[in-house]
Amino acid sequence: MLVLFETAAGYAIFKVLDESKLQQVDSLYKEFETPEKANKIVKMKHFEKFQDTTEALAAATALVEGKIGKSLKKVLKKVVAKEAHEQLAISDAKLGGVIKDKLDLSCVHSPAVAELMRCIRSQMENLITGLPPREISAMSLGLAHSLSRYKLKFSPDKVDTMIVQAISLLDDLDKELNNYIMRCREWYGWHFPELGKTITDNLAYCKTVRKIGDRTNVASTDLSDILPEEIEAEVKLAAEISMGTEVSEQDIGNIRHLCDQVVEISEYRAQLYDYLKNRMMAIAPNLTVMVGELVGARLISHAGSLLNLAKHPASTVQILGAEKALFRALKTRKDTPKYGLIYHASLVGQTTAKNKGKISRMLAAKTALAIRYDALGEDTNAEMGAENRAKLEARLRQLEEKGIRRISGTGKAMAKMDKYQHKSEVRIYDPSADSTIPSTSKKRKFAEVEEEEEAAEPTTPVVKFKKPKKELVTEEEMEATAVPEEIPKKKKKKKDKKAEEEVKEEGEEVPVTETSEKKKKKKDKKAEEEQEEVNENQEVSVTEMSKNKKKKKKKVKEEEGGDD
Repeated sequence: MLVLFETAAGYAIFKVLDESKLQQVDSLYKEFETPEKANKIVKMKHFEKFQDTTEALAAATALVEGKIGKSLKKVLKKVVAKEAHEQLAISDAKLGGVIKDKLDLSCVHSPAVAELMRCIRSQMENLITGLPPREISAMSLGLAHSLSRYKLKFSPDKVDTMIVQAISLLDDLDKELNNYIMRCREWYGWHFPELGKTITDNLAYCKTVRKIGDRTNVASTDLSDILPEEIEAEVKLAAEISMGTEVSEQDIGNIRHLCDQVVEISEYRAQLYDYLKNRMMAIAPNLTVMVGELVGARLISHAGSLLNLAKHPASTVQILGAEKALFRALKTRKDTPKYGLIYHASLVGQTTAKNKGKISRMLAAKTALAIRYDALGEDTNAEMGAENRAKLEARLRQLEEKGIRRISGTGKAMAKMDKYQHKSEVRIYDPSADSTIPSTSKKRKFAEVEEEEEAAEPTTPVVKFKKPKKELVTEEEMEATAVPEEIPKKKKKKKDKKAEEEVKEEGEEVPVTETSEKKKKKKDKKAEEEQEEVNENQEVSVTEMSKNKKKKKKKVKEEEGGDD
């Protein structure tokens, strides 16, 4: 039986001298306690040494993937093919199947073979002759590093870890700078409060404080290299009438030291930004062109690496950084966020609020393509990113100018919006709708009206009182009603009379004409006068009857008295 043993230095072929010992798996390690005992069990037949680490890495990766490398194929053809009747013991069953298919060699893999491999490894330095132990350890270390790089897809040219660390440090520096500057303004503000309102730039403020120290030195200090002439004049004027308190030289010294720290950190931040910009252009040029250095670096940092970011779809890139808002929206069943870190890109920032969602969606789609091109492509130019950015800018211009040439559906012309005009319609109440009397359009003759009135006099049907229409009142009628009527003596009888007459008038259709109404009023006046005469006659008759009765009573009493 032959044994294929892989090492970091090369391939070794061993011949098993006593195969009966392999049956005792549990006690096999005892046969390899010393080099002498091990030489009695196995003997090295051939050793194929690797030329360099690259060849060793190629062989190792082939074995990991279950393939036959060039050097292994060469060894098997050279040594094992001569003794084809012998079985070949191997440590990987998958590799054995490949060898059997390609080279037609019988391979063996069992627990006994695995234990034999462990025993050979324990006595490898003594069994493999002509190879010093120091060289074996050096080759093992080099192969381990190379194999680790291969497994991690590590490339020294594309170090996205540096970008992740640089953008994190940049954010930390911004926070520290804000804290330091705020502390410096508050501290020096006790001594010279007017300076903070005059100088708004933080770096210029710290440089000015560091240069002037006490406010009494402002008049003799030249600030032209830090401030413009107008602001310098304002500072000198404010120093003369300042309301600040007096501070000691020790306090001014500490404030100056804090200003030194702010200036140094600001300079280091500018240097770090330049470094980040260069690294981003080297590693992800298309992503940098699409969204900028800072946003691209934050996307890489959020995803963990450029390769992980390339695995994300465009929809994930769009809302990357807004996970909290996304899950809150899903939990409460509300609208999901439209953008995350990509919101800070220049293309999204320069659009109106109405089009931010559309632009962020299109930008995320093009950015996802750029990321994959940077991570997996071989070219390192930014042509694709520049081309996609030009398309997005043209689309943005189209949206801003409302130049959409096609409407959804069959519309082909540009959408035209009618100008809104407010039309206020003032409606007047129509009182004619209150009347239920049918209106007569044609005028009737006076003779017909008189005949109808005469025919309606003997019969007095009970009809409900209905008001005449207000619209049909004429000017002459208004003048007639304006004339004061004579006040009757007795109101009750007059009311009864009027009611009866109105009932008669409502029982038939009254012609709405000026002449008929005048006749009616004349008749009403005549009827009232006749009724008054009748009432007076009745009263006279009643008084006469009462007087006659009294006379009769007196006569009766007188007669009764005479009889007595």
